[in-house]
Amino acid sequence: MLRHTWIVLCLALSVSPGTFAVEQSPPVDPQLRALLMEAVSQADSFADHFDAQVWLLDMSTRLRRYIPDEEERLRFLRLVHREAKRAELKPDLVLAVIHVESLFDRYALSRAGAQGVMQVMPFWKAELGRPDDNLIDLATNLRYGCTILKYYLDMEKGNLRRALARYNGSLGSHRYPDKVQDYWYQFWYVKD
Repeated sequence: MLRHTWIVLCLALSVSPGTFAVEQSPPVDPQLRALLMEAVSQADSFADHFDAQVWLLDMSTRLRRYIPDEEERLRFLRLVHREAKRAELKPDLVLAVIHVESLFDRYALSRAGAQGVMQVMPFWKAELGRPDDNLIDLATNLRYGCTILKYYLDMEKGNLRRALARYNGSLGSHRYPDKVQDYWYQFWYVKD
């Protein structure tokens, strides 16, 4: 984590990691730097650009094994952050839900018919009178999934375990909420 903080600090100060006499970090890939700067400039859900740099670099590093393409990964993270913030959810919690639901596969399809990264059931399109919505589209799927999760969290008066069980359709079982919370704390949790 210290290494990532150092790289972000160097990006923010626009100096190379070798400028200071401390433990040397490998140079930042210029393509990653360009993609990150583009992602930051398009990240309208962050309080400021430094927060965007820190979060995007940290999460991008964590997500690399699941989404190898840097541009796709940064686009994905911007969308997750935007939709989570819009729904007043923690973006790292949303990443944990996606990790459990689809392993970041935007084309995931469950036996029950749930679709996309957040495994949204298609009946929601009919409920909303939007039969042409594409639940495989990342932005659409995240908008639906985050909105549904927030609704259940409000319904359960902030009880995350019960909200997650409702989201999964497994109210009364602890298996799904435990798994999401384990993944959240093991892979995605960001201290406020």
